[in-house]
Amino acid sequence: MARTDNDTWDLASSVGVTATVVAMQRAMATRGPRPLIYDPYAEPLVSAVGLDAFTRYARGEIDTDGAPFDVHRMSDGIAARTKYFDDFFADATAAGIRQAVIFASGLDARAYRLRWPADTTVYELDQPQVIEFKTGVLADQGAAPAIEHRPIGIDLRDDWPAALRANGFDPSQPTAWIAEGLLVYLPPDAQDRLLDNVTALSAPGSRIAAENTGTLTPDELARIGDQMRSAQEQWQGKGIDGFGSATDIDITELFYAGERTESAVFLADRGWAVTLHKSSELYAAYGLEPPIEGLSAFGDITYLTAILG
Repeated sequence: MARTDNDTWDLASSVGVTATVVAMQRAMATRGPRPLIYDPYAEPLVSAVGLDAFTRYARGEIDTDGAPFDVHRMSDGIAARTKYFDDFFADATAAGIRQAVIFASGLDARAYRLRWPADTTVYELDQPQVIEFKTGVLADQGAAPAIEHRPIGIDLRDDWPAALRANGFDPSQPTAWIAEGLLVYLPPDAQDRLLDNVTALSAPGSRIAAENTGTLTPDELARIGDQMRSAQEQWQGKGIDGFGSATDIDITELFYAGERTESAVFLADRGWAVTLHKSSELYAAYGLEPPIEGLSAFGDITYLTAILG
């Protein structure tokens, strides 16, 4: 079902399922022979969501080797993306930043698994039911952040800047922000509002990392849909419930159409110094095999890091 202005979701429905899929791939990457990342919380979180196919993938109970849309190879892309954002926070804290904000945190466990300086405060924002679910599951696992952790249950379409301030956020201090896997799911005007709010709340020296999102054309959306359906059919042929069949979701309906200013351009116009990295560059830098042609429905994704002032 297509997105609407007031829609809601959990981790087993609509856009929330993408957080579960990404956590599943982080679990798979963690179990790899030469793991690029280590996320011990990904598999328990995916299992707790309760979607059988995703749980089996996360636990390594499904062998899809040899399939053109091999999720084991696809997890390399998530591993590279995860390390990119992990390294972003490591670099930010090394530069003295002690305030971090994670937008649409989903099943992200960075507040628990990264080595933060002891005086860091990490804010996470997501739907209230998502925040409640994740913090509850991790508490049951005996996990606890070693730093000040302030999860905030709020829809990003609401007044999240006020919620941040109410929870102790200090806009006079430099902040490290990440919008991982988020901007493509926002309407173009909502993306711009979010980045404007980030700029308004950022002291000089603040940093942000995100994907460099641009306009998705109808042809690109059609190609993405065709690739997702092809993957689903192949997995079903092996007796596996894939992304669509497990959740009855057409991923192309999760995106918003319309002309969109690239996030890198938008930030540069507001005083941010932007650096871009293509996913193919990350594969090479991290020692991963080059991605299979056509494996990513989104092509060679570009990531950005920006510093203000």
